[in-house]
Amino acid sequence: MSRYRVLEVTELEKSFGGLRALDRITLHLDADEIVGLIGPNGAGKTALINTITGFYRATSGSIRLHGREISHLPMHQIGRLGVGRTFQNIRLLRRLTVLENVLAADKTLLRNPLRALAGLGRNRARDEALGWLERFQLADKADRMASTLSYGDARRLEISRAMAGNPDLLLLDEPAAGMNEAETQQLAEDIRAVRKFVKAIFLIEHDMDLIQDLSDRIIAMDYGRKLVEGTSREVLRHPEVLKAYLGETAAEPVG
Repeated sequence: MSRYRVLEVTELEKSFGGLRALDRITLHLDADEIVGLIGPNGAGKTALINTITGFYRATSGSIRLHGREISHLPMHQIGRLGVGRTFQNIRLLRRLTVLENVLAADKTLLRNPLRALAGLGRNRARDEALGWLERFQLADKADRMASTLSYGDARRLEISRAMAGNPDLLLLDEPAAGMNEAETQQLAEDIRAVRKFVKAIFLIEHDMDLIQDLSDRIIAMDYGRKLVEGTSREVLRHPEVLKAYLGETAAEPVG
């Protein structure tokens, strides 16, 4: 029995002048999956997320969300259709409070600015935002300026803000980057906790322990193309993946 397909990418290409950042990428995410995406620096992982979310416009190919073609849509519309993301380099509204950062992503307030100005629906949005902050151990920092957060808390705030948009598909771009071991362990617990609130999660990460711990499937990329996909054991022992990371065929898995 086939599973419900949340995202389907087919023959996706993205070029910048003569540079092909994505080379005929085909992949999918099914409901209830966490799919990990790995590859060395410059492999095209962030370019893929940027193209899926509309930050870049695809040169060619198809991106379908719940069966609907979205490759031609602007980024804000793709977000409203149910795609949430974080960024490799943290992007917070640093002059706003922690709570205000999460409220900024609330779909109801974004769609009805006049209601927001009148205060209608804001209590509901505030309660929901505080709920996400509670799940990410940030509720006690709700009134602090985002600029005062530690690195780990800033990462968690970015995920809280993404979740406030009630996404069906959550794309996490290296969420553990810069975190220490304790923060990474907490992040893994946080991702498991939010899994039940989304249809699927696409996780880019260099931390192989985290990728193996969380992912149902792993996709490996290099030079803008997909090398292989499968279980962590299949992918991390694959000769092409070992060559991409180590420069030569090796007997032991990456990580």
